[in-house]
Amino acid sequence: MLNPSELYRFETDTDPQSLRASVMVVALGGFIDAGQTQRLLTEHLLATAESSVVASFDTDQLIDYRGRRPGMVFDTNRWVSYDDPCLALHRMVDGDGTPYFLLAGPEPDYQWERVVEAVRQLVVLLGVDLVVSAHGIPMAVPHTRPIGLTAHATDPRLIPEQVNPFGRVQVPGSLPSLLELRLGESGHDALGFAVHVPHYLAQSEFADGAVTALNAITAATGLNLPIDDLVAAAGLNRAEIAQEVAGSDEVAQVVAALERQYDTFIEGLQKPSLLATDVSELPSADEIGAEFEQFLREQGEQGGDSNRSS
Repeated sequence: MLNPSELYRFETDTDPQSLRASVMVVALGGFIDAGQTQRLLTEHLLATAESSVVASFDTDQLIDYRGRRPGMVFDTNRWVSYDDPCLALHRMVDGDGTPYFLLAGPEPDYQWERVVEAVRQLVVLLGVDLVVSAHGIPMAVPHTRPIGLTAHATDPRLIPEQVNPFGRVQVPGSLPSLLELRLGESGHDALGFAVHVPHYLAQSEFADGAVTALNAITAATGLNLPIDDLVAAAGLNRAEIAQEVAGSDEVAQVVAALERQYDTFIEGLQKPSLLATDVSELPSADEIGAEFEQFLREQGEQGGDSNRSS
């Protein structure tokens, strides 16, 4: 492995010992972020807290530009801007003046193990005791019920007992997941939260998911993180979703089916045995998803017919 410390550089002359903070929030995207949960959370933190860039990574070594081409702006007869990918470590300050770090940017395409070791070096050098992350995953749940999440950690003591809907599964890897694994193997504490986003909102902004993620991070770290602006945005977003659902009988039926499935599951948890709940007549998540996809196709076809007739 090439020297991990050569992947990043400090953007300040301040002694790292003077920059120390106990918490690092990691927001490196990944192969999935339903409801744009992590993006909304990261943008909110950067917009509402005092911050400065402590260190930056050499993204030119890490990004597959042809795999996800950065945006550029062409104006009349010349190029005027380039959306330069930036992976940086920000030093943030919470509402009580307590510092913490935010590692944010695109998930590297290359050199995962070297990046992980570089982050581990920063964790040690900057006195970080806990690394935490959050993102959204699509689930067959309705937006009208409490938002759930699945917590995972390097040590069970870091998270409360919970009903895990997954059991043991194999999934595509991501750098944040590998980072959590490697930190645990080297004796560091790390945990993450997978927020359950309604699958029919997976490609949209779902601000309630970001609120749930922020509350989970606050509870786990004890940081006083601003939330009012995000809560306000979630309220507007919730009203927009309700309006769209009310305007379509097909969508309303899908949401109602998910509500019945959710309520039956919760009822079963409150009974002595899950066998006491009969879910045989409820549609499966795949059936509900197929029904919703069919509705979207029909909407697209109707829109095309309307355009042709006009």
